[in-house]
Amino acid sequence: MKALIVDDEKHVRDAIRLLVEWERYGIDEVFEAPEGESAVRIIEAERPEIIFTDMRMPVMSGVELLEWIHRHQPQAKTIVISGHDDFDFVRHTVKYGGMDYILKPIDEGELNEALAKAVQSWHKENEARKQNQIRSIEINRIKPAYWDKLFSGLIEEAGKYESFAEHFEREFRVAARPETGRTAVMSIDTLPRFIRDKFGSHLDLLFFSLTNIANEVLQRDRSGYAFRHWNSPHELVVVCWHSPETLEDRIRGINEGIRFVLGGSLDAGIGTMQPFPGGLKDSYREALAALRQRNLLQTPGRMLHYGAGQPQRFVPLPFSRFEADFRSALLSAREDQIESVTDQWIAAIEPLGSITAEQMELWNHEYTVFKSRCIGEFLPDEESASPLVPQDADSPIFPLDDSGRLSLRLLRDEVARDLIRLSVMLAKLAQRERNIIRDIADYIERHYHEEMTLQHISDRFYLSREYISRRFKQEFGENISDYIARVRIEKAKQLLLSPNLRIAQIAEIIGYQDEKYFSKVFKKMVGQSPNEYRKKHERTGE
Repeated sequence: MKALIVDDEKHVRDAIRLLVEWERYGIDEVFEAPEGESAVRIIEAERPEIIFTDMRMPVMSGVELLEWIHRHQPQAKTIVISGHDDFDFVRHTVKYGGMDYILKPIDEGELNEALAKAVQSWHKENEARKQNQIRSIEINRIKPAYWDKLFSGLIEEAGKYESFAEHFEREFRVAARPETGRTAVMSIDTLPRFIRDKFGSHLDLLFFSLTNIANEVLQRDRSGYAFRHWNSPHELVVVCWHSPETLEDRIRGINEGIRFVLGGSLDAGIGTMQPFPGGLKDSYREALAALRQRNLLQTPGRMLHYGAGQPQRFVPLPFSRFEADFRSALLSAREDQIESVTDQWIAAIEPLGSITAEQMELWNHEYTVFKSRCIGEFLPDEESASPLVPQDADSPIFPLDDSGRLSLRLLRDEVARDLIRLSVMLAKLAQRERNIIRDIADYIERHYHEEMTLQHISDRFYLSREYISRRFKQEFGENISDYIARVRIEKAKQLLLSPNLRIAQIAEIIGYQDEKYFSKVFKKMVGQSPNEYRKKHERTGE
């Protein structure tokens, strides 16, 4: 902390320096000024937290200095030290925030007590200032997210408007509720690849840039608001309520800004004008429908107007038509077969001439189901939700070239790579599972004489009982309890060749505590009782 002593008498300034325990109060720098004007210059340069001042000084008096501090450095704490017991001086001190009024000659105890109170007050107020600053920063940080959420709700359910109508009108300086509104949907699905690569997985930062650019255009005439749709990771939605008939011009302006800042542009679907806010839901759906019908094989940046021209004809080409071939190639684990089938699928797509976002979404869904079905068939405990193109949940879903068009070549390469990875994963997991099941069989071979239950094996190998039962039967053709019994009976056969061991002893050795139960199991599996088996082999000498 810093302190300033202002007094035209040097011996008074020296006395204050000597009487105050500066370190005790955390003050490590002390400045001096002989009158008010010099004090102002020091205050502007050093920003002291504590100021001691006399009231009667040449050039600029203490009263004038207090007024200046109150206007320009109000967070500073002032302590007046005066030789005059003047009511007007005291009144000015209180009026302009002085902490104390001390009369000369100065009393050491009184001076330190006043300073302690001033320092404590400054720290308390400074902490409050910091908390207010933190709150202000936090409010400014979450404000866009707040409005994104409200507008996302508004285009889904107009009734939500009443809950924040007053706030909306105040925030966007709308004198009265707008009569009409119109929406546009701009999708990052077809943002040029080099822009997406620049942001990588930081999709939040990309949308922060896009919404800032869009709102800079919209705020010029307070015509609307652009926000990230909370229910769709790829949509930038524009709601226009001032001159909504000119929304197309604003979208062009937004795209100009995006091109200038990022070097690309966005496709946009535009809805019709509707009552505000009740019709925004319909306008949004119109805009989204127009956007989903755009031809992804065309160069992006062309705005799509609702109802303008004929919608793109949906040409079904089910992925399932190629599913059997993809399945065979996947299980072969051969890269050449996987690539060959992928080439056949792309060759069937190429003549279409038009592929809409709706068509791509269907293929993504079919491809995901196909992969899940393959994994579920061969590795029932594994799960897959991989879409047509490997991606993070928040990444754009279409493989695009540098211009932002859907690239069939990139689509072919990414699907082939994904299936090759999947075939390798299936092979590795299948081998791993076979190894685990064989480990269980080895464990049974070595511990057949111990108490052996499915739950015991489940706990030891950290696998579910259902999974062990299913996979064990797939691998060995019999359930695990029959396998345990067969191992034990095979061991019993060997022990029965020794005439020195009684049947009861053999039963106990192989893990059966009940001789009768052992005999029952043995006869069921061998067709003879243990005694019959022993006598037969004694006669044959085997």
